[in-house]
Amino acid sequence: MRLADFILSQTESILEEWEEFARTMQPAAASMTTKALRNHASQMLKSIAHDLRTTQSLSEEIAKSHGLGPWTTQTEAGEQHGLARLESRFTIEQLASEYRALRSSVLRLWNEAKGIPSATDMGDIIRFNESVDQLLAASVFSFAKATREAGEAEKNRKDQFLAMLAHELRNPLSPISAAATLLKMAKSNDTVVTNASNIIARQVTHMATLVEDLLDVSRVTRGAIELKVEPLDLRQVIADAVEQVTPQIEARHHALAVAEFPEAISLLGDKKRLVQIITNLLTNSAKYTPEHGHIELSLEHCEDQVAIAVEDDGVGMAPDFVPHVFDLFAQAECTPDRASGGLGLGLALVKSLVDLHGGRVLCSSPGLGKGSRFTVWLPKQPVDESQVERRRTPRMNLSPARALRIMVVDDNVDAVEMLATLLQAAGHEVVTAIRGCEALERSREAAPDVFILDIGLPDMDGNELARKLRGQPETHDAVLIALTGYGLGADRDQTKAAGFDHHLVKPVNADVLCRLLGQVTP
Repeated sequence: MRLADFILSQTESILEEWEEFARTMQPAAASMTTKALRNHASQMLKSIAHDLRTTQSLSEEIAKSHGLGPWTTQTEAGEQHGLARLESRFTIEQLASEYRALRSSVLRLWNEAKGIPSATDMGDIIRFNESVDQLLAASVFSFAKATREAGEAEKNRKDQFLAMLAHELRNPLSPISAAATLLKMAKSNDTVVTNASNIIARQVTHMATLVEDLLDVSRVTRGAIELKVEPLDLRQVIADAVEQVTPQIEARHHALAVAEFPEAISLLGDKKRLVQIITNLLTNSAKYTPEHGHIELSLEHCEDQVAIAVEDDGVGMAPDFVPHVFDLFAQAECTPDRASGGLGLGLALVKSLVDLHGGRVLCSSPGLGKGSRFTVWLPKQPVDESQVERRRTPRMNLSPARALRIMVVDDNVDAVEMLATLLQAAGHEVVTAIRGCEALERSREAAPDVFILDIGLPDMDGNELARKLRGQPETHDAVLIALTGYGLGADRDQTKAAGFDHHLVKPVNADVLCRLLGQVTP
């Protein structure tokens, strides 16, 4: 039996050995199904058999053996196999090992069936090896090309992201700078001072949101987000999200329709993250819907699932962009003025947070100019209705119930002065310091009730200062609050170990700070 006939008659046995080898080498590669593998391998074996049956002259055989002649094996299946193995997270070394295994299986099985090879058989073996080499070359080429293109695309996405990040951070800095200049010039003009202060507050909130989105992306990619699951009424989650986006909706004169449900929709979830999911979807619709557009938030629920749908009549998406809408840093084509803004993070975060809740999110669009629809499906689970939050948390009042002696320590003079002014306006007595040693010296005399400490101090870090304050009898029982730009889990662990009672991340949220101070007993 010639080798070509053997390959065609024993294809099933050859494929079984090859599949087993692939499973032992990369058992976690689920992207490529057994059916796809069999299809590629079967096509490759047929190409080899066809090549073996094709008559070649001696000069053609010599040219082929030296890699000089044209390829005689159809390599399309090999190219497809290389791309599929890249998708399955194979390395290029593992891909080459597969072909070695294929070569070994065919020749071993043929030897077992035929016995000692003849001179004709040796010619078939040589041509078989050349065919396998051509298929391997095609697979490696497609694998390497796709890898290079993916790397270039990733680099382009990162470059575009950095450009957008610089643009988005410069945008709020411009009105902040102008407002600060106006405040210096305004003197006693209350209207100018009020307007400038409002501008600064809004833009700082915008910048803080950008930074928080960046941190969330980092947490998601590192698997560092932990959900704080509790019984929730989805209606309350939606109400909180709508409240957050209302200023943006109103600024663009959109009509927002929100479905009303008289009965509670209970589920288990992280309220902050669920609000973030719905807020990001509504914000996305607001950005990409022209002024005076329409946005609708609707609900569908059955026994085990609830669907939250956000639909708009905005710019829509091209069909080729829809599958990538949840990719990190992905954004549809936008105008150079960046009127819509954004970093391409919101929808990627939506998908990640929905996945963490055991749900799924889908996107659809009829096309450019025809709007978009996003639907989030979340699993409903039995909850204790008595534990579900029904009332809104009241907003904090800046005025304290009682005055406290507070020391603020930060080497940023502007930060110290502004926080001290805020606390004094709230009725507290405030002492400031810009160095750790100065804080220790003044603390023995002032004996503050509360210390608000930056961590990155020039002479000693805030953690060391906290340990020394705990060691002084005058300040041993004081409340220590870390106010820092570092907010990762490891940073919080360090401040806790140093003796801090609370860890706040800059920029300070006045409501949160006032709530903490309201719990302190002088």
